[in-house]
Formats: sequence, structure tokens, C-alpha cells
Amino acid sequence: MTATNMHREQAANTLRAWALDEKLKARVMSDPTLSALAGRVASRYTAGETIQDAIAAAHAGLARGHAPSIEYAGESIRDAGVARAETDVFVDLASAIADAGLPGTVSFDLSHVGAIIDRDLALAHAREMAAATVPLNTALMISAEASDRTDLVLDLYDALAADYPHVGVTLQARLHRTPADLERVLTHPGRIRLVKGAFLEATDVAYPRGSDDLEQAYLGLARRLVAAGHPTALATHDERLVAKLIAEHGQALKAPHVEFEMLRGLGTDLLDGLHDDGYRTREYVIFGGEWWLYVLNRIAEEPERVVVALADLNL
Repeated sequence: MTATNMHREQAANTLRAWALDEKLKARVMSDPTLSALAGRVASRYTAGETIQDAIAAAHAGLARGHAPSIEYAGESIRDAGVARAETDVFVDLASAIADAGLPGTVSFDLSHVGAIIDRDLALAHAREMAAATVPLNTALMISAEASDRTDLVLDLYDALAADYPHVGVTLQARLHRTPADLERVLTHPGRIRLVKGAFLEATDVAYPRGSDDLEQAYLGLARRLVAAGHPTALATHDERLVAKLIAEHGQALKAPHVEFEMLRGLGTDLLDGLHDDGYRTREYVIFGGEWWLYVLNRIAEEPERVVVALADLNL
């Protein structure tokens, strides 16, 4: 590893550690000045604070040809009352998507609705959300969390998918365990979103970010999904990786069960180009005030985005 690459990796790992530092998050968000500055950085990657903000952003993406996936930001809730209130926001979001006539999926972290408080509490909340999203005729997508929560996430997914076939799940190509996890979730009909994975992980658990091993892992998992004919979302902003996927699979990636998915504010030109070339595309929209982990992980994926973040401060 060159000195430059080593520094990039160190910077990325620092940002990922900050993303998981709840005390740091609390200090920043409780300080009016720091919170306002952080909010300026977050505005590049998030739609705003409210459901209405998210619906407006989703309409803007749809006008460019991209179906939306909307997430109310939040994670690691440790209070049952808060988890109950956050679940209600997701139910309201499903109603708003239906009222707006959007072909939108709802995405969420299980820890946002109580998974680290009590498994059964989270399952009950997620069942409410699954029932609320049935009329959307689309997917309710479970997002990925750090590897120490993967077993809990997959266990809850098994329970949900047994009754709600429209519930899907996200897998991280970085994790060494994912090929086996993929075979497990392929037994359910729900969409599988394949991401690289942005969390800070040990090398015995995950491939290094930016490594050839990670790229090959992603390509191998995508190959299995495409061949299986399973509903698939290829979620990456990596232009080289997208080019390799297209070179390998060609027109197969235009099949009805495959779509490319990218985050709002990232990969915009690439996603627009894929739509123009006839691929199905989806833009991921985040809203709400609890964006800390999400935004820091986005910056950590490409540490050069720190420079963009400083420019966004416009001091």
C-alpha cells in the first residue's frame, strides 16, 4: 500500500469510527453551531427533515427516470418508546408514497425500530411496516448493518419474509460470510440489494475497501443473483465496477428482475447514463434528522469527499 493509499484508508477508518461514536454524535448534534454546520454537509446527501421533503426529492428523481427508494434515517434506538414513534413515521411514509402515486420502496434499519432493544419488539414493528407497504405493490427493504448484527438482521428477515414476500434484504459483498448468507436469503422471494459495505470491519471479517478481493466478491455475488433470476438491486457508485458488470452480463442486466440503485447526491451522472442506456434504475432518498451514521459512511467511502464537505460549509 502506498503512503497515499494508506492515508486514505486511515482517513476512511477514522470517519467510520466517528459514524459509530454515539457520544461524539450527541455532542455535535446538541451544539447549535456544530449541528448547523454538520447539517450543511448532510444536505448534499439527504432530502431534508420531513416526509414531504422526501416525496419532493423522489418526484425529482422520478422525473429523471429513476424509481425511488426512501429511508427515514436512524439507527441503534435503545428506547422502546422512541422505537414505537419511529415505526409510526415509517407507516406514515408508506401512506404518503401511496398518496403520491410513487413506485417507491421503503428502506429501514431494523435497529431503528427496536432490534437491539428486543428482537420481538422489532419484529412486531417491522410487521406493521410490512403490512403498511403491501398496497404499494413494491418492496420493503431491510438495510445492512455492521457485521455484529448480521445474524439478528437475517433471523428477523426470515421471520418477516415468511408472511410478507415483498420484504427484501441488503447484503454486503465485503463480508466473508456473504456467499453463504446469499444462499440463505435466495430461499425467499424478496428483492436482494447488493452493496459493497461501508462499516468499519476487521480484516478477518471483511475484505479491505478498494481491494481487488472486494471487487471480485461483488462480481461473484452479482453473477449468482443474475443467473438465479432473483429480484436484484445492484447498488454501487463505482463506475469501473458497473462497467465490469455490463461487460460480463450485457443485456441480461436489462431483464425485469435487475436494477441499478444509487444514493441521492452520489453517482448522479452514472445513474442518469444507465437509465438513458435502457437499464432500470432507482435513486435512494434519505430524510430525517438522524443522518449522522449515513452521511459519515458516505464520506468515508471516498475520503476525498471531505474536501467537498469543507466546500459545502461555505464559511
